[in-house]
Amino acid sequence: MAIVNFRTDEHSEKALSELMLDGTTASDAIRRALVDSVRLRRREQMRAESIALTYDKADLEESQRVLHEMDDLRAR
Repeated sequence: MAIVNFRTDEHSEKALSELMLDGTTASDAIRRALVDSVRLRRREQMRAESIALTYDKADLEESQRVLHEMDDLRAR
C-alpha cells in the first residue's frame, strides 16, 4: 500500500476533525472519505446520464417501441 502525505487547509482540517469525532483514526477517516467521494461521484454521473437520457429522443422512441412490444407479448 502506498503512503500518501498531504497538507491540510482549514476546511479539510475541520472536515477531518469531524470525521474523527467517533474515535476513528485519521487514516481510517481519510480512507473512508476517499471511497465515499468516489461513490458520490459515480452517483452524480449516473444521475446526469439518466437526466440526459430523459431528453434523448432516440432513447425515448426505443423505450416506447419496447413497451409496445411487451404489451403485444402480454396480450397473447
